[in-house]
Amino acid sequence: MSEDETPQPLEKLPLDAWHRANGARMVGFAGYEMPIQYEGILAEHEWTRTHAGLFDVSHMGQLMVTGTGANEALETLLPTAVSALKPGKVRYSLLLDENGGILDDLMITNFTGEDGEPAYYLVVNGATKWDDIGHLREHLPDEIGLNHMEDRALLALQGPDAAATLERVMRGITEDFGFMEARRWEFGELDLIVTRSGYTGEDGFEISVAADQAEQLAGRLLAELEIKPVGLGARDSLRLEAGLPLYGHDLSEETDPVSAGLEFAISKARRKDGGFPGAERILKLIDEGAPPRRVGLALEGRMAAREGAEVYSADTKVGTVTSGGFAPTLGHPIAMAYVDAAHSSEGTNLELEVRGKRLPATVVPMPFVPHRYFRKGAA
Repeated sequence: MSEDETPQPLEKLPLDAWHRANGARMVGFAGYEMPIQYEGILAEHEWTRTHAGLFDVSHMGQLMVTGTGANEALETLLPTAVSALKPGKVRYSLLLDENGGILDDLMITNFTGEDGEPAYYLVVNGATKWDDIGHLREHLPDEIGLNHMEDRALLALQGPDAAATLERVMRGITEDFGFMEARRWEFGELDLIVTRSGYTGEDGFEISVAADQAEQLAGRLLAELEIKPVGLGARDSLRLEAGLPLYGHDLSEETDPVSAGLEFAISKARRKDGGFPGAERILKLIDEGAPPRRVGLALEGRMAAREGAEVYSADTKVGTVTSGGFAPTLGHPIAMAYVDAAHSSEGTNLELEVRGKRLPATVVPMPFVPHRYFRKGAA
C-alpha cells in the first residue's frame, strides 16, 4: 500500500450488533467485521460435528441472473452444463478467465419458475464478489439481468442435528429435500431461499433472508437447544477437515481446476463440447495430467504447518502449503498443498519446513474427515 492510500473501513454484517451482544470476538475478513468465535474455536468446531452450528456468512455475494438466454450466457463463463441444470438443483461451479485460471468458485441454483423465465441464483465469495459482478456485467449480454441482492443476509445451519431442528422450526421444509437442492420457503412473514448445502462437510442448509429479518430468524433457530452460534474460526477448521479449498488461499487466478482437483466441476457435456473459458488448456490437462496437484497431508506431532510452508522431498522443494492447521476431530495437524505430480501419490512421505524445522508428513486422501451430506436414496 502506498503512502497516499488509506485502508478501506470494514463493512458491518446485518447481524453485527447481535454478534457483539452474544459475546463474539470480531475480526476483519473479506472486507467485513466477522465473528471469529464466541466461546472458543475448538468448542464450536466440536459442537458443529456433534449437534448444529449457526454461521453468519452474509459477507458472501448473492446474485440473481435472469432473462431469456441466461443459461446459454452463463455457459460461456462457467464450465457447468447450465442448460441441463433442472429447476431446484444446485451445482458447485467455477468462474474462469480466458486461460482457465480460477477467478472464483461459486454455487449456482436454477430458480426458474412456472412462468419459464430463466433465473439463476449465484452465491460467490465475499472477497471477490465485486470483481465477479464486474466480470459478469462485462461478459453477459445487455439483455441478461444481473441483480446483486445486497438487501439479503445469509445464514448457514450445519451439523448432524441441522435437519431435525430446522424441521422442528419450519414444519415440512425437509420433506423430499436432498443435498444440492434448493427451494423457496415462506416462514411467517419471512421469504427464504434455502439450499441443502454448506462448506463444513456436514449435512446442513444455507438460508437467505432479508437483512432486516436476519436477527428474527437467527433468534428463532437459536431457541433450539441443539443449535449454537459458531464463528469463522471453526468454519475454517471444519472446511479444512472436509478437504474443501478456500478461494484466495487454495484457489486463485494462478490455479487451474485440474491442479486443484476440481475436475468434477466441469460437466461431462462441457468436456466433450468445450466452449468455456480456457477449455483448450483445461481439457488438455484432464487428458495429460497437471504438473502440480492439490493434495492432503497428515503431519506427525502437534505443530501445525500454515499457508506458505515449503514442502520437501529430501533436499528438493516439491511444493507449498496453501492451508493448514490442527484438526480437532483427528487430533493431529493436517494441511493442503500443491506438490509436483511425481510426489502426489497417496502414501508419499514428505517434509514441511516450519520455523526452521522439518516436520514429517504423508500424502493422504481427502476429505480428511468423511463428508456427511444427505443424499436422497442413500442407505
